[in-house]
Amino acid sequence: VEASAAVAGESSTATWTVVWTDLLTACDLYRAKAYKVDAVPNTSDQYFAYISYDIDLFEEGSIANLTASIIGNVFGFKAVKALRLEDMRLPVAYLKTFQGPATGIVVERERMDKFGRPFLGATVKPKLGLSGKNYGRVVYEGLRGGLDFLKDDENINSQPFMRWKERFLYSMEAVNRSIAATGEVKGHYMNVTAATQEEMYERAEFAKQLGTVIIMIDLVIGYTAIQTMAIWARRNDMILHLHRAG
Repeated sequence: VEASAAVAGESSTATWTVVWTDLLTACDLYRAKAYKVDAVPNTSDQYFAYISYDIDLFEEGSIANLTASIIGNVFGFKAVKALRLEDMRLPVAYLKTFQGPATGIVVERERMDKFGRPFLGATVKPKLGLSGKNYGRVVYEGLRGGLDFLKDDENINSQPFMRWKERFLYSMEAVNRSIAATGEVKGHYMNVTAATQEEMYERAEFAKQLGTVIIMIDLVIGYTAIQTMAIWARRNDMILHLHRAG
Protein backbone atom coordinates (compact mmCIF):
# COMPACT_ATOMS: atom_id res chain seq x y z
CA VAL A 1 0.00 0.00 0.00
CA GLU A 2 2.80 2.41 0.90
CA ALA A 3 4.64 1.64 -2.34
CA SER A 4 1.55 2.24 -4.48
CA ALA A 5 0.90 5.53 -2.67
CA ALA A 6 4.51 6.54 -3.27
CA VAL A 7 4.18 5.76 -6.99
CA ALA A 8 0.97 7.79 -7.15
CA GLY A 9 2.63 10.73 -5.46
CA GLU A 10 5.83 10.63 -7.51
CA SER A 11 3.88 10.57 -10.77
CA SER A 12 1.81 13.60 -9.78
CA THR A 13 2.52 16.30 -7.16
CA ALA A 14 4.78 14.71 -4.54
CA THR A 15 8.55 14.91 -4.20
CA TRP A 16 11.16 13.28 -1.97
CA THR A 17 10.65 15.74 0.89
CA VAL A 18 8.09 18.15 2.34
CA VAL A 19 8.06 21.53 0.60
CA TRP A 20 6.23 24.68 1.71
CA THR A 21 5.07 25.34 -1.86
CA ASP A 22 2.53 22.53 -1.42
CA LEU A 23 0.48 25.18 0.37
CA LEU A 24 0.25 27.19 -2.84
CA THR A 25 -1.72 24.60 -4.79
CA ALA A 26 -4.63 22.21 -4.32
CA CYS A 27 -2.56 19.12 -3.61
CA ASP A 28 -5.58 17.16 -2.43
CA LEU A 29 -7.08 17.61 -5.90
CA TYR A 30 -3.99 17.18 -8.04
CA ARG A 31 -2.21 14.39 -6.20
CA ALA A 32 -2.87 10.98 -7.78
CA LYS A 33 -4.82 8.51 -5.65
CA ALA A 34 -3.91 4.84 -5.10
CA TYR A 35 -7.43 3.64 -4.46
CA LYS A 36 -7.05 -0.14 -4.60
CA VAL A 37 -4.33 -2.78 -4.14
CA ASP A 38 -4.82 -6.46 -5.01
CA ALA A 39 -2.36 -9.32 -4.66
CA VAL A 40 -1.27 -11.01 -7.89
CA PRO A 41 -2.67 -14.58 -7.78
CA ASN A 42 -0.19 -17.29 -6.79
CA THR A 43 2.48 -14.80 -5.68
CA SER A 44 3.51 -13.50 -2.27
CA ASP A 45 5.33 -10.29 -3.18
CA GLN A 46 3.56 -8.90 -6.27
CA TYR A 47 0.55 -6.60 -6.35
CA PHE A 48 -1.79 -4.78 -8.71
CA ALA A 49 -2.05 -1.12 -7.74
CA TYR A 50 -4.91 0.96 -9.13
CA ILE A 51 -4.10 4.67 -9.41
CA SER A 52 -6.32 7.51 -10.60
CA TYR A 53 -5.29 10.96 -11.84
CA ASP A 54 -7.17 14.21 -12.21
CA ILE A 55 -7.61 15.01 -15.91
CA ASP A 56 -6.18 18.50 -15.43
CA LEU A 57 -2.75 16.97 -14.76
CA PHE A 58 -2.33 16.26 -18.48
CA GLU A 59 -1.85 18.58 -21.43
CA GLU A 60 -4.52 18.07 -24.05
CA GLY A 61 -3.45 16.11 -27.12
CA SER A 62 0.09 15.38 -25.91
CA ILE A 63 1.28 11.79 -25.85
CA ALA A 64 4.67 13.02 -24.63
CA ASN A 65 3.13 14.63 -21.55
CA LEU A 66 0.93 11.62 -20.84
CA THR A 67 3.79 9.14 -20.96
CA ALA A 68 6.16 11.40 -19.01
CA SER A 69 3.69 11.23 -16.13
CA ILE A 70 2.50 7.64 -16.34
CA ILE A 71 5.74 5.89 -17.33
CA GLY A 72 8.27 8.53 -16.34
CA ASN A 73 10.41 8.76 -13.19
CA VAL A 74 8.41 6.11 -11.37
CA PHE A 75 10.16 3.35 -13.33
CA GLY A 76 13.44 4.29 -11.67
CA PHE A 77 11.78 4.77 -8.29
CA LYS A 78 13.56 3.15 -5.33
CA ALA A 79 10.31 2.63 -3.43
CA VAL A 80 9.56 -0.39 -5.63
CA LYS A 81 11.80 -3.29 -6.67
CA ALA A 82 10.10 -3.58 -10.04
CA LEU A 83 7.22 -1.89 -11.81
CA ARG A 84 5.14 -2.69 -14.87
CA LEU A 85 2.27 -0.86 -16.51
CA GLU A 86 -0.50 -3.41 -17.03
CA ASP A 87 -3.37 -1.30 -18.32
CA MET A 88 -4.51 2.28 -18.72
CA ARG A 89 -8.02 3.66 -19.13
CA LEU A 90 -8.46 7.17 -20.48
CA PRO A 91 -11.57 9.36 -20.16
CA VAL A 92 -13.42 10.03 -23.41
CA ALA A 93 -13.11 13.78 -22.78
CA TYR A 94 -9.31 13.44 -22.79
CA LEU A 95 -9.21 11.08 -25.77
CA LYS A 96 -11.14 13.59 -27.83
CA THR A 97 -8.27 16.08 -27.50
CA PHE A 98 -6.19 13.84 -29.79
CA GLN A 99 -6.89 14.26 -33.50
CA GLY A 100 -6.09 10.70 -34.45
CA PRO A 101 -5.55 9.56 -38.06
CA ALA A 102 -6.96 11.83 -40.74
CA THR A 103 -7.74 8.89 -43.05
CA GLY A 104 -8.34 5.18 -42.83
CA ILE A 105 -8.81 2.16 -45.06
CA VAL A 106 -11.91 3.63 -46.74
CA VAL A 107 -10.01 6.68 -48.01
CA GLU A 108 -7.13 4.50 -49.16
CA ARG A 109 -9.55 2.34 -51.15
CA GLU A 110 -11.10 5.43 -52.71
CA ARG A 111 -7.75 6.82 -53.80
CA MET A 112 -6.53 3.46 -55.07
CA ASP A 113 -9.93 2.73 -56.65
CA LYS A 114 -9.89 -0.78 -55.21
CA PHE A 115 -13.07 -2.23 -53.70
CA GLY A 116 -14.51 -5.65 -52.91
CA ARG A 117 -11.20 -7.41 -52.33
CA PRO A 118 -8.11 -7.19 -50.12
CA PHE A 119 -5.26 -4.94 -51.13
CA LEU A 120 -2.27 -6.77 -52.58
CA GLY A 121 1.02 -5.23 -51.53
CA ALA A 122 4.64 -6.06 -50.84
CA THR A 123 7.90 -4.61 -49.58
CA VAL A 124 10.92 -4.08 -51.82
CA LYS A 125 13.63 -6.69 -51.17
CA PRO A 126 16.51 -6.67 -50.61
CA LYS A 127 15.58 -3.67 -48.53
CA LEU A 128 19.17 -2.43 -48.36
CA GLY A 129 21.86 -2.23 -51.04
CA LEU A 130 19.92 -1.56 -54.24
CA SER A 131 20.79 1.45 -56.36
CA GLY A 132 18.04 3.96 -57.06
CA LYS A 133 17.61 2.73 -60.63
CA ASN A 134 17.36 -0.92 -59.63
CA TYR A 135 15.04 -0.03 -56.76
CA GLY A 136 12.71 1.66 -59.22
CA ARG A 137 12.90 -1.39 -61.47
CA VAL A 138 11.71 -3.62 -58.62
CA VAL A 139 8.83 -1.24 -57.92
CA TYR A 140 7.79 -1.23 -61.58
CA GLU A 141 8.00 -5.00 -62.02
CA GLY A 142 5.97 -5.59 -58.87
CA LEU A 143 3.22 -3.12 -59.73
CA ARG A 144 3.03 -4.18 -63.36
CA GLY A 145 2.89 -7.80 -62.22
CA GLY A 146 -0.32 -7.26 -60.26
CA LEU A 147 0.50 -5.61 -56.93
CA ASP A 148 -1.59 -2.63 -55.88
CA PHE A 149 1.31 -1.01 -54.08
CA LEU A 150 4.84 -1.54 -52.84
CA LYS A 151 6.49 0.11 -49.86
CA ASP A 152 9.87 1.12 -48.54
CA ASP A 153 11.06 -0.90 -45.57
CA GLU A 154 11.70 0.62 -42.16
CA ASN A 155 15.47 1.10 -42.39
CA ILE A 156 15.74 2.42 -45.93
CA ASN A 157 16.17 6.16 -45.40
CA SER A 158 19.05 7.95 -47.18
CA GLN A 159 22.16 5.78 -47.26
CA PRO A 160 25.25 6.21 -49.47
CA PHE A 161 24.14 3.50 -51.91
CA MET A 162 20.81 5.30 -52.53
CA ARG A 163 19.88 8.78 -51.32
CA TRP A 164 16.26 9.49 -50.49
CA LYS A 165 15.58 11.86 -53.37
CA GLU A 166 16.94 9.36 -55.89
CA ARG A 167 14.69 6.66 -54.43
CA PHE A 168 11.63 8.89 -54.54
CA LEU A 169 12.23 9.89 -58.16
CA TYR A 170 12.78 6.36 -59.44
CA SER A 171 9.89 4.97 -57.38
CA MET A 172 7.38 7.53 -58.66
CA GLU A 173 8.61 7.02 -62.22
CA ALA A 174 7.90 3.31 -61.72
CA VAL A 175 4.45 4.05 -60.30
CA ASN A 176 3.53 6.25 -63.26
CA ARG A 177 4.86 3.73 -65.80
CA SER A 178 2.92 0.90 -64.17
CA ILE A 179 -0.28 2.97 -64.22
CA ALA A 180 0.22 3.60 -67.93
CA ALA A 181 0.93 -0.08 -68.59
CA THR A 182 -1.98 -1.53 -66.61
CA GLY A 183 -4.62 1.19 -66.63
CA GLU A 184 -5.00 0.74 -62.87
CA VAL A 185 -4.22 3.04 -59.97
CA LYS A 186 -0.94 2.04 -58.31
CA GLY A 187 1.01 3.35 -55.35
CA HIS A 188 4.23 3.27 -53.37
CA TYR A 189 4.68 4.05 -49.66
CA MET A 190 7.61 6.47 -49.42
CA ASN A 191 9.50 6.38 -46.14
CA VAL A 192 10.23 9.97 -45.07
CA THR A 193 11.83 8.97 -41.75
CA ALA A 194 14.94 11.05 -41.07
CA ALA A 195 17.24 12.23 -38.29
CA THR A 196 15.45 15.55 -37.75
CA GLN A 197 11.93 16.90 -38.05
CA GLU A 198 13.07 19.45 -40.63
CA GLU A 199 14.44 16.70 -42.87
CA MET A 200 11.20 14.74 -42.59
CA TYR A 201 9.24 17.82 -43.63
CA GLU A 202 11.54 18.28 -46.64
CA ARG A 203 11.14 14.67 -47.75
CA ALA A 204 7.38 14.69 -47.23
CA GLU A 205 6.98 17.90 -49.23
CA PHE A 206 9.08 16.47 -52.07
CA ALA A 207 7.03 13.26 -52.09
CA LYS A 208 3.86 15.34 -52.29
CA GLN A 209 5.25 17.34 -55.22
CA LEU A 210 5.98 14.10 -57.06
CA GLY A 211 2.32 13.13 -56.77
CA THR A 212 2.30 10.34 -54.20
CA VAL A 213 -0.82 10.03 -52.04
CA ILE A 214 0.86 8.20 -49.17
CA ILE A 215 4.00 8.59 -47.08
CA MET A 216 5.43 6.43 -44.34
CA ILE A 217 7.21 6.99 -41.02
CA ASP A 218 8.79 4.63 -38.48
CA LEU A 219 7.54 4.31 -34.91
CA VAL A 220 11.08 4.93 -33.62
CA ILE A 221 10.91 8.64 -34.49
CA GLY A 222 9.07 9.16 -31.21
CA TYR A 223 5.74 10.37 -29.90
CA THR A 224 6.12 14.05 -30.75
CA ALA A 225 7.44 13.47 -34.27
CA ILE A 226 4.65 10.98 -34.97
CA GLN A 227 2.01 13.49 -33.92
CA THR A 228 3.73 16.24 -35.89
CA MET A 229 3.80 14.19 -39.11
CA ALA A 230 0.18 13.14 -38.56
CA ILE A 231 -0.81 16.81 -38.41
CA TRP A 232 1.24 17.52 -41.56
CA ALA A 233 -0.50 14.65 -43.38
CA ARG A 234 -3.91 15.92 -42.29
CA ARG A 235 -3.16 19.45 -43.53
CA ASN A 236 -1.78 18.19 -46.83
CA ASP A 237 -4.51 15.62 -47.52
CA MET A 238 -1.97 12.80 -47.43
CA ILE A 239 -2.37 9.22 -46.22
CA LEU A 240 0.17 8.40 -43.49
CA HIS A 241 1.43 4.87 -42.83
CA LEU A 242 3.12 4.20 -39.48
CA HIS A 243 5.60 1.32 -39.63
CA ARG A 244 5.71 -0.70 -36.42
CA ALA A 245 9.54 -0.58 -36.20
CA GLY A 246 10.24 0.43 -32.64
